[in-house]
This record gives sequence, C-alpha cells and structure tokens, in this order.
Amino acid sequence: MSRALPKYNKRRVVILGGAAAVALSGAIIAGTALAGTPSKSSGGDARTLAASPGTITCPDVASKLPAIPASAQAEVTRNLTLLQTQIDEANKRLQSTVGQGGPNFVNNAILGPLKDKRVATVNRIATAIGRTAAKPTGLDALAPCTLNAAGANGANTGNANAGNANGNANGNANAGNANGNAGNGNANAGGAAATAVGTISCPDVASKLPAVPASAQAEVTRNLTLLQTQIDEANKRLQSTVGQGGPNFVNNAILGPLADKRKSTIDRIAIAIGRTSTKPTGLDSLAACTLTK
Repeated sequence: MSRALPKYNKRRVVILGGAAAVALSGAIIAGTALAGTPSKSSGGDARTLAASPGTITCPDVASKLPAIPASAQAEVTRNLTLLQTQIDEANKRLQSTVGQGGPNFVNNAILGPLKDKRVATVNRIATAIGRTAAKPTGLDALAPCTLNAAGANGANTGNANAGNANGNANGNANAGNANGNAGNGNANAGGAAATAVGTISCPDVASKLPAVPASAQAEVTRNLTLLQTQIDEANKRLQSTVGQGGPNFVNNAILGPLADKRKSTIDRIAIAIGRTSTKPTGLDSLAACTLTK
C-alpha cells in the first residue's frame, strides 16, 4: 500500500523540477544562439582562399644573355632590376583586384600591359649590349608571362626574386632577372633621399667590373642586388637609430658592419667572374661607404 509523500518532499520535487526546466530552456536557447553564429575559422579559410589568386611567372632573361660588355653592365643591371619590379607590381595588382572584372580581366588588365613593359625593357637591354658587342636577338620571345593559378612561386623560373629587394636569391632556377636593385649598377649612392640625419652613400661597383661572362651573369647580378639591399638596410638603421649612441655610433654600428658585408659580396662577384675569365682585382677598395649629410 503506497504512502503519500510528505509535504516538504513535494515542495522539493516542485522546486527541483522547475530548476531543471529552466536549465533545459537555457541549454536550448544557448544551442540555438550557437547554431546561428557563423564559424570564425571557416570565414578565415574563405578569406585565405580568396586572397590566393595565383602568381604571375615570367621567362628568365638574364641567363639568356651573352657576355655583357663592361660599358653596358650598369644599364643591363638596371633593366634586369626593372623587369623584376614589373613582375612584383603585377603580382600586387593581381592580389588587390581579386574578384574584379570578367573572365579576361587578368589577361587584359595585368598580363597584357606587363608584356608590353617587358618588351620595351628587354629591347633596352639588347640595345645596351649592342652598342659595343653583337646585339642579342630573340629576347622579345621572353616578354609574355603567365598566371600560375596554383600560386606556386617555385614555378617562376625567370626573373628571380633574387633580391626581392630583400637580397634572397630564389635558387638558381630563379637566378634570371635577379631583383638586382643595384640601381645604376649600384651607382645609387645611398639608395635613399637625403634626410635630416643624412644618407649612406657607397662607391659604384657595377661600372667598375670588366666584361661579365654569360656563365657568371646571374651570380654577379644577384650580388649586385645584395649590395644595394645592404645599403637600403643600413639607411633604414640610420633612420631608426637617430639619437642613439655616442659620436662614433654610426661608424661603429652601421658603416663598419656595412663595409664588412660589402667586402664579402664584392669578393663573391670577383670569384664568379674569375671562374671563366680574368679575376678582377682592387674591388675591395669599393667596400667602404660614407655618411653624407
């Protein structure tokens, strides 16, 4: 025979039952809210995919050149630099215009103009060489570039991002058109406009070189690029350390290390030329730089 529950037990059952109902309602509401919240990670993935339209790759030019006369070296280096700058700008435009235009947008707005610029640039290279040596022909065939939709930068077998204005050679396959921001054959004394703290200026190297054998061209261009990168980095350090150290800070902390780096780089240039030709001497005298105010 069942017994009636005590009154206080009934009250506890009612209270506990109400609490459970409230908890269940809260769980349902929370679950509904979470279900309606978009996944942050999926949004990030979508942005990553949208920002990966591919990479523009262009044929190698530097490795296709004959031996470059010393008198043309600075101009050729300048234009090899320009070829890489053109690719960099085209890749930036490719990134910034994702989703714009129709199916032919990349061909019409990026690859087409890039080809025209490259035709003019490789023609200047051929003309510079042709002033004192046999003018190379057929370089126009290297002007058209393609879109590597997979975005694999490793396919860029031309126009090496050898400096990427960063001085990093992208392997021998990318040794062509090194981003040799050597300016006027590293004649850009300082590589930056003069400011209140001054500008570091360095002797020209490219114009002091003898004829560069074709087999050494890529390596020489890479190291001319690195020389300019070193100047650029030194000028940035000059700007960022204004007021630091004593009166000899610039000499000890910037100009001294820069001279050491330049000496090593210049030695590599001389060695590269000396493998198949007469090794140039006296280039070490071009290592020291000065602060121009």
